[in-house]
Amino acid sequence: MRSPVKPPRWAHWLLIKLHPANTLEEVEGDLEELYTHWYNRSGKTQATLRYLLNVVSVLPPFVRRRKTNEHQYYQQPGSRITSSLTSIMIRNYLKIAFRNLKRQKVSTSINIAGLAIGLATCVLIMLYVQDELSYDRYNENADRIFRVALKVRLNGDNVGGPILGASAAQDLQQEFPEVLKTTRIRNQAGEFVSYGTTSFKEEHLLYTDSTFFDVFTIPFLEGNSKQALTEPNTLVLTEATARKYFGNQDPVGKVLLFGREKTPYRVTGVVRNVPANSHFRFDMLASLATYGEQHKGWIYNMNYYTYLLLPEKYDYKQLEAKISRLAEKEVGAELQQFMAISLKQFREKGDDFGIFLQPLTSIHLYSPFGSIELSPGGNILYVYVLTAIAVFMLIIACVNFVNLSTATAVRRSREVGIRKVLGSAKGQLQLQFLIESVLLAMMALMIGLLVVGLSLPYFNQLTGKTLTISLLINPFVAAGLVAGAVLVGLLAGSYPAFYLSSFKPVLVLKGKITAGRGSFSLRSGLVVFQFFITISMIIATVTADRQLRYMRTQKVGFDREQVLVIHDTHMLRNNEAVFRDRIIQSPQVSMGTISGQVPVGNSVMDNTTVMSKENPDKGVMSRFYFVDDAYIPTLGMQLVQGRNFSKSFATDSFAVILNETAARALGWEKDPIGRELIGNTDDNGAKTYYRVIGVVGDFHFESLRQKIGPLVMFLGRNSGNILVKIHTDKLPKLLASLKQQWESFSPAAPFSYSFLDDRFAQVYVGEQKIEQVLTLFSSLTIFIACLGLFGLATFTAEQRTKEIGVRKVLGASVSSVVALLSKDFLKLILIALVLASPIAWWGMDQWLKEFAYKVTIDWWIFALAGLLAIGIALLTVSFQSIKAALTDPVKSLRSE
Repeated sequence: MRSPVKPPRWAHWLLIKLHPANTLEEVEGDLEELYTHWYNRSGKTQATLRYLLNVVSVLPPFVRRRKTNEHQYYQQPGSRITSSLTSIMIRNYLKIAFRNLKRQKVSTSINIAGLAIGLATCVLIMLYVQDELSYDRYNENADRIFRVALKVRLNGDNVGGPILGASAAQDLQQEFPEVLKTTRIRNQAGEFVSYGTTSFKEEHLLYTDSTFFDVFTIPFLEGNSKQALTEPNTLVLTEATARKYFGNQDPVGKVLLFGREKTPYRVTGVVRNVPANSHFRFDMLASLATYGEQHKGWIYNMNYYTYLLLPEKYDYKQLEAKISRLAEKEVGAELQQFMAISLKQFREKGDDFGIFLQPLTSIHLYSPFGSIELSPGGNILYVYVLTAIAVFMLIIACVNFVNLSTATAVRRSREVGIRKVLGSAKGQLQLQFLIESVLLAMMALMIGLLVVGLSLPYFNQLTGKTLTISLLINPFVAAGLVAGAVLVGLLAGSYPAFYLSSFKPVLVLKGKITAGRGSFSLRSGLVVFQFFITISMIIATVTADRQLRYMRTQKVGFDREQVLVIHDTHMLRNNEAVFRDRIIQSPQVSMGTISGQVPVGNSVMDNTTVMSKENPDKGVMSRFYFVDDAYIPTLGMQLVQGRNFSKSFATDSFAVILNETAARALGWEKDPIGRELIGNTDDNGAKTYYRVIGVVGDFHFESLRQKIGPLVMFLGRNSGNILVKIHTDKLPKLLASLKQQWESFSPAAPFSYSFLDDRFAQVYVGEQKIEQVLTLFSSLTIFIACLGLFGLATFTAEQRTKEIGVRKVLGASVSSVVALLSKDFLKLILIALVLASPIAWWGMDQWLKEFAYKVTIDWWIFALAGLLAIGIALLTVSFQSIKAALTDPVKSLRSE
């Protein structure tokens, strides 16, 4: 049996709450019958809409009242008379609304401009936030995919990451039946790939298992997903990459050559381009089977991002606990093998180890492994900050509306009085003012969407996104925007509507209504709130700017100016040193060095544990640099103890140079020279030892977010870059000469270079974008607040016209009148400064905790924010104040 059709609960609840009890039962029954009729005839959506309109039409303020035998009753719901009256009434309200908006040009313009900017900001930030929250959700099994990550605490530092050894995935698959699939990813960015005479440096090359396509949703255009990567030296391309190499030819079966060895890889498939909202990006996927049998271990040779596919609605925390127990067993054995220490002893020293699972959809915003990720991640803090900015800007715009509406209420008091005398109910007046408010909000929305369309390219450039206005061309999104604008109109107009409709007609018509104390107190509170947000934004912007400047100008321990980095020099093979020797003969080049390691930025760096010969139980997690004897002088690093590497000493092939942090971590602050580190163990069990010959001053080889860690330099060939110190004002000529010499060796790679200071600046692009976003929205916040202040100042000057005239007749100067009109606003701004300072300090202190090296939040920042706010407010208010002060007092006294 079919269940009876019922109206929506929320609409029915609205009827019960707002309709008089004496006629509720009758009205309720009639509307339910009508709803059933509409539902059967037009469907649920139309029925719900008509039901809601009729609920509103039968509420007491909106129906025609009659009196019979001293009792009130209401016209029959849905009757032709009621509908006609309601229609006429609403048309009249709309006509009056347009007239009032046209008549009050200043307040209308201010309200529309403020709301338009607020709504545009909300839409832009909504697009950004939606994109950030959508990362990796294109995968059909997104909620079932997890990444295995390592957390390690060593010598007080957290040195974990999302990478494991090669055998972890296989062990997990075999040990736990709830692990349905595993797949691994290994990043091999920077490989040169050629086809015929075409050659490209592939920055997005990943090696992976054949199960990759069982875990992730990447649609195939050509080839078989089950077999594409099962064999060694096989390759899957994205459609853009296939077109780049082969044009319109069929790529499947063709062969690409990798590296300077020209290793052949056969193309076995083509897939769609990876969505932009993915935490990894690839242009090529190569088979991990190419590497053959991998080293066993969980923490040995950690190069693999390991992903698991779990059953639906499975509690991954249960598996996390099981994996941790297995990991302790495996890692304990490896610690014993490589460090001669048990896991228990490892923890007794204060160090620790653990495993945890990262949900796929949380990696982009929540992962703590920024520099080790497959691609730069986001930051949930920035999402929260931008969302708060959007909300605050919209609130400020609404505050302007409420302020101006209540401040200018006296202008419309006679209209309210006359309407009440002619029989308008309080609810009808409220409806009228709410219609005006919603109409204004809809106009602001249209202008705001135009602003969004014009500003989106700049916003994309600012945020590094590729957002498009097409995201808004969706019935649900469009309905949401309209509903949002209506809601903003209702919220912003609700207080003015109730305030204006509360005027008593007798007092109004006698001219005894003024902006009362209550409304003034509300306006004062709203002005304080506006400048509370504005001052907070100023403090945040200044602090972010100081931190960014600090990171740009902080001494980093090496000379980053006038250092040219020539890339991919390993492609020169045996001619790498010859090329270096040739270019340093130029009078414009003072010295040069060959190394795969470039301080700060993306470069090849190994991270492993070093132990001293005298205390092998104490391991120190350290970075390894392989350099030549020219590395330290070329970069202007300072040796604080000992000497540099030298070709004069054959024993330097078994020598190392430590940084100061490594010396301290090993307990060698005073006398490190001559101490020895344990190296590799050969097949016969004999250990190799490396003698310390020098200590280099600490320098930043990562961003200032991280503390300077231990670093060990070895003398050895690790090609990839040539760094040269240059001194010339004829840079284009030098670069042309270097390119010509490069091409004389006919390498497979094109001449590519960068400047060390540019690479250093690139590290802080994220922080720079945040600073620019804060600056932009701080400016918009100030602008909206000033619009409101200008409107209030205009109204205040009008209201006090007679007072100003009297004061001028009695001898008041222009400056005293300006001070009179400005002092109340300045008091409110000082209150806002007092309230904003502690909250802004706390927020920026939390942000600065992300940096190991940071500025302090000094008192003068708050003073500067206050002075800026006061200065901006004075400039805004002074125009109207001076205008009022210069008005002829005779005209002022005649005005009333």
